[in-house]
Amino acid sequence: MPKFPVAVGGALLVLVLAGCGNEAGPTPPRQGGEPGPDALPTKLDALTVDQCYASPRTQLPKGCEKYVTEVGNVPGAARKRADDRDPQLTAEAAKLDQAVGEFRSAGCTTVPAAGGPCSQALVDIAAALSGLKKQVDARPTGG
Repeated sequence: MPKFPVAVGGALLVLVLAGCGNEAGPTPPRQGGEPGPDALPTKLDALTVDQCYASPRTQLPKGCEKYVTEVGNVPGAARKRADDRDPQLTAEAAKLDQAVGEFRSAGCTTVPAAGGPCSQALVDIAAALSGLKKQVDARPTGG
């Protein structure tokens, strides 16, 4: 008979602990993703202080993978900001898309040394990002 209370107690403990795992808590903020059109100037300011932007020729391409991923989210936000009313901004977004595509298609995320087509792709990304930032900075927030 002494085994019954231990078994019941053990079962209750399992149920109590199982309930703890389902407690609702604060939802962590989403990381990355495409910035909204009004967040675009802030995102561009942050990207243009990155070393992969500031000195693309000397960076190790594989070390710029996160930067390129973040930059890759920018053209969509720029197109939303342009909203079919700003062909210049749309054109700059297309240039940035193309430069990011060149980096990715060359497999640069695994290249451990500066130089060659991957460094050139980083230079092209920096130039396209500069052009897009110039267009965004010349326009008021919200389009």
